[in-house]
Amino acid sequence: MPLKLSLKPGEKFVLNGAVVQNGDRRGVLVLQNKASVLREKDIMQQEDVNTPARHIYFPVMMMYLDEAGADRYYDEFVRRLTEFMKVIGNPVVLTECVEISRNCMEREYYKALMRCRKLMEYEEERLGHVPSGVPTGGQAG
Repeated sequence: MPLKLSLKPGEKFVLNGAVVQNGDRRGVLVLQNKASVLREKDIMQQEDVNTPARHIYFPVMMMYLDEAGADRYYDEFVRRLTEFMKVIGNPVVLTECVEISRNCMEREYYKALMRCRKLMEYEEERLGHVPSGVPTGGQAG
């Protein structure tokens, strides 16, 4: 089944490891066979890996972009997912974790990435409500 990408002017994406940028007008790209494609908004840089869910997303992304070398990233993925699952009590999130693992074992990395997005959203909901500072002067509030 072909994959149709609608691209914004100047939008970048990775196609089988090559960074490609759309021109100055909207464009449509139709891929007729299997390829690893990741839009700029879904690409995470190493320096952005700063939360537990992002530590899961990053090796999955690398397995997707470098499927031939996926074994290099798999152990990191398993370690980070295991750590995450040990501290999560939410059964819906735990089910997502199991599905991410299943997707990776079946080399369905793009599906796993989209599920990882749900983990990051869950994490953001939880961490987004944490106060940004700690009270000073010994006064806990």
